[in-house]
Amino acid sequence: MLEELGITKVTIPLPFRLNHVNCFLAEGQDGWLVMDTALNRPVTKEIWQSHLSDKEVKEILITHYHPDHSGYAGELQQQTGAEVLMTQTTERARKRNWSENTVETIRAYYQAVGIPQEIADGISENTKESRDFVMPEPSVNRYVNEGDLIKIGNYEYEVIFTPGHAPGLITLYNQEKNVLLSTDHILPKITPNVSYMFMGDQNPLQTFMESLQKIKRLDVDYVIPSHGEPFHGANKRIDEIVKHHEDRLNDILDQLRDGKTVYEVCQYLFGDRLTTHEMRFAIGEALAHLEFLRRKGECQREVRSHDWLYRVK
Repeated sequence: MLEELGITKVTIPLPFRLNHVNCFLAEGQDGWLVMDTALNRPVTKEIWQSHLSDKEVKEILITHYHPDHSGYAGELQQQTGAEVLMTQTTERARKRNWSENTVETIRAYYQAVGIPQEIADGISENTKESRDFVMPEPSVNRYVNEGDLIKIGNYEYEVIFTPGHAPGLITLYNQEKNVLLSTDHILPKITPNVSYMFMGDQNPLQTFMESLQKIKRLDVDYVIPSHGEPFHGANKRIDEIVKHHEDRLNDILDQLRDGKTVYEVCQYLFGDRLTTHEMRFAIGEALAHLEFLRRKGECQREVRSHDWLYRVK
């Protein structure tokens, strides 16, 4: 199917438990288009050079700011002279989350919600180290807007805003072939991380669920994700993802009858044998679910000097 669409999947390894990202290469309007770039690492450079040595790249389309999608964009732009496209929200999130000031801000936020100091320090250092994967910054030439049509291979795709996993995240839909480039919004085997990050969206799980319903109305047949293999039947997978979160919300509510801190809920959901990198996502996911419940009126949050305590009303 990818060959028929005129799209090449470029799978690049990642140094995490989620050990790969699918980037894409296709002919665009006036030359070649790269969709997402992976981290700025030597292996990334080698893989892209093997694919691009005989091609003139005109556009680099970034679907969201996460480093495994945007990290190599700046260097690839410097090498090729290509225009970089992303949503304005993505550009703002990228600049905000990877600034040097943000690293210290993150440490303070994690300490304020009761995360043990050594973990908060570790997450802060991990965030600082991650900046190496996303530099240099790309220069954004054009903002992508909802409803824009972008030629990717043999067909045009409509830009659809589907935030939740990340602010500004887009998916791309071709109605003629009923195909969705789902990026990280819908994945075949795992559920996308949805994290409360203190800055920006204050209810990302609600945003994510709304974005799922937006795509469900399209009744997409063929889904091409950024992690894992393409699959058929978007709506079936959407229903599975929604059920996963509903079950998790019910489990958390049961835990809140006696009151729990963010860290206690995180340990309940994910255990304590996580790398520092994984802990950052686990805490964000726990917070996203807790804030979803609080904003629905199903629990309350007590703010103490060194932690946030959630309790069923």
